[in-house]
Amino acid sequence: MATLLVKWLISALGIFVVGRYLPGIHVPDYKIALLVALVLAVLNVTLRPILKLISFPITILTLGAFALIVNGFVFWLVPFIVKGFVIDTFWWAVLGAVIVSIITGILDRVILGSDGKVGSSED
Repeated sequence: MATLLVKWLISALGIFVVGRYLPGIHVPDYKIALLVALVLAVLNVTLRPILKLISFPITILTLGAFALIVNGFVFWLVPFIVKGFVIDTFWWAVLGAVIVSIITGILDRVILGSDGKVGSSED
């Protein structure tokens, strides 16, 4: 449970940072960032696997590059659910999804360690 909480907070931090530094993505405050992280997590668990399955042939043809479009699309859907979170265009969503993924990946590794869990020790 603690690991999920930490991952949620890391994701919210990544979203908040992207909202502060990318001019096409607008996150008014940390509360919206927390809500966006929660909605994005739900969409990533429910919708993204279906989209990845449907787009598998084109993803193979593009050597995996189309997966970035799928991730951007899921990120682009969040403003339709969370009022106050705004993405200007689809391409800002793709860029934002990539940067949020990079930030959360780095912070997960730094904060949670190589096994990705809270409270575990490496021997």
